[in-house]
Amino acid sequence: MLVRVGVGLAIIALLALALWLYARSWAPARDQYPVQGVTISADNGVVEWGTLAAQGADFAYIRAARGAAGRDPAFAANWRAARTAGLRYGAMLDYSLCRLASDQATRFVTTVPRDNAALPPVIRLAFDPGCTARPGRDLVLSELNTLVNLVESHAGKTVLLNVTEDFDALYDVGSGINRTLWLDGNFFPPDYATRPWVMWTASDMRHIDGVDGPVRWDVVAP
Repeated sequence: MLVRVGVGLAIIALLALALWLYARSWAPARDQYPVQGVTISADNGVVEWGTLAAQGADFAYIRAARGAAGRDPAFAANWRAARTAGLRYGAMLDYSLCRLASDQATRFVTTVPRDNAALPPVIRLAFDPGCTARPGRDLVLSELNTLVNLVESHAGKTVLLNVTEDFDALYDVGSGINRTLWLDGNFFPPDYATRPWVMWTASDMRHIDGVDGPVRWDVVAP
């Protein structure tokens, strides 16, 4: 009996290991999603951009600032290096419910240079563990409209809104602000917003050469 239990546990452990290894390397099929890329921040450490490009990244979104925490210290270096590596590149702002939209916009426009070659800017809407504020929907949408307008005025391009499922469940951003949606969902295409998505974070646990630790791997709708 003990032998059977031991064998069973060993099989479970091997299956778990296989699933973990599969998740680390998984990405959507290129024939279904030809354009794929990555989200990068200072949390990823020093990025080997040439290696990253060689691993199949077509573009990179680079975090410029966190609304509540300030500028991303690696932004300028990553911005230059992505361009040098030949990737398409764009800037992302992590929005915070604990800071005024005008202050967050100022942080973005003083961090991200005007660049006609850059991709449209992204505002990421996710709950920050360090911010417990949950304002009413009308106030949040008003603040977001202010932020969107200021960022678009600086960039000269229409923003994308990268909305997590829990944030959208509370604020229904998709029906409140008419902008292109970027949604999240490991392994399975997301369906939680009121409008179709144009970009999808297909995995936040992919490991790829050139970057330390897991990355957010993103795809564009075909």
